This record gives sequence, structure tokens and C-alpha cells, in this order.
Amino acid sequence: QAQLDESGGGLVQVGGSLKLSCAASGLTVRRYTIGWFRQAPGREREFVAAITTSGGDTPYASSVRGRFSISRDNAKNTVYLQMSSLRPEDTAVYYCGACRYSYYPSTKKDDYDYWGQGTQVTVSS
Repeated sequence: QAQLDESGGGLVQVGGSLKLSCAASGLTVRRYTIGWFRQAPGREREFVAAITTSGGDTPYASSVRGRFSISRDNAKNTVYLQMSSLRPEDTAVYYCGACRYSYYPSTKKDDYDYWGQGTQVTVSS
């Protein structure tokens, strides 16, 4: 059974950094497009970043481009999201998901079949 487990969230001050991890079991991350999404209270789950099987296509939401970086460690079967220069508007529950399209870095949450339980990121001003 496929399972994704996010970790690394927490409370951080404005301008700080966090590194989120998405550890997979029951699926091999290098065979899936893995995406990070986030959901703030009262808002829809929104796309943050994704990495395809080749690792060569890594789209980012415009709101995080230049501040966040997605990467993958095949040996650890884990995908990471390095977040820097954090802002209060980055506060949300962050989820990783495995997309049914291995070659296409979809930004649509409905294209993702497996999800983790989420990790809370809170940026205080």
C-alpha cells in the first residue's frame, strides 16, 4: 500500500527557513511525479512545486519561485522542499502527493492519487 509521510514543519519567524521531507513507502518516488501542495484555513489546496521522474522538470508556483526548491533522494525514497525567505502568507498545511502522470508535472491536485497527512508550517511576523 502506497504511503507518503511529510515531516519537517514547524514554527519559524519571517525570513527563516525550513526543509520539509516526504518519505514514501509502497511506491518508488523516482517513478512518479511528486508534488508539494499547501492549504491555508478557508482556502483551496494549491500547487507549490513538483518534480518529474527525470528530475529535469521542476515547476514552481509564482509565489514561491526563487525561494523554494524541490529535490529528490532516490536512495532514501524521499522528496524534499527547501523553503527560504519565509513569509506569513506561506503559513499552511503542506502536503506531498504522487501524480498519476510520471512524465508531466501536473499542477492540478485532482491529478494526484496518493497524499500524505500533511505537516503544519507557521510563519510568525
